[in-house]
Amino acid sequence: MSSRGGTFTSSPERLAVLQWAVRMGAITAESLAHREGATPASSRAKLSHARRDGLILAQRPLTDLPTLYTATAAGVRASGIRGLDPCRVSATGAQHLVACAHVAAALERGYPEHPVSGERELRRRERASGAPIASAVLSRTSDRGKQLHRPDLVIWPAAGARGLPLAVEVELTIKAPRRLAEICRAWARSRHVEGALYIAPAEVRRALERAIAVAQAAERIAVVPLETMPVSV
Repeated sequence: MSSRGGTFTSSPERLAVLQWAVRMGAITAESLAHREGATPASSRAKLSHARRDGLILAQRPLTDLPTLYTATAAGVRASGIRGLDPCRVSATGAQHLVACAHVAAALERGYPEHPVSGERELRRRERASGAPIASAVLSRTSDRGKQLHRPDLVIWPAAGARGLPLAVEVELTIKAPRRLAEICRAWARSRHVEGALYIAPAEVRRALERAIAVAQAAERIAVVPLETMPVSV
């Protein structure tokens, strides 16, 4: 570990902040505050400290959204997590990154015994295992093998408990009807997950409900209003 990052990561609490940022890709001060039961000001101070140490980068591509904090290459190394690169933030993907961080924090607070991870962490695990773990198989016949659809978040079984993970989709925009129905069918037949949970605003929920009906997937897919999340996105 570099001496520059030693001050920040020498604290287990601060190291946990850095590791969460690495695993999620991008977080906000507000999502971190909710996750830890702290104030946004104190979370912002922690992130600013990591930023001064060169472990965290602050980016705000859209002025009407919260600042996104991502781990730098030095931050990834200091976190001790292998197999993940720094997350790239763009204006087109910023809103989704904010929403995923806030939903992940809310899920962790609501289900503290269940680990919650993001799509990049799932990708790392599946790459290591060489097989789907919590993804939906869209097609079994392609030049590159199985075509997978990975969820935005995964709720894992509690430590020591049996069971399958739950896929969580943070759906902010309306997909093409055929594409959405295809994904819903894939979740409905997936044996890698207990089911799928879609979290979406009202204008997207209507399209989701139609796709779920077309796919006959109501028994495996639930839809929850984004507005019910304890932290705003």
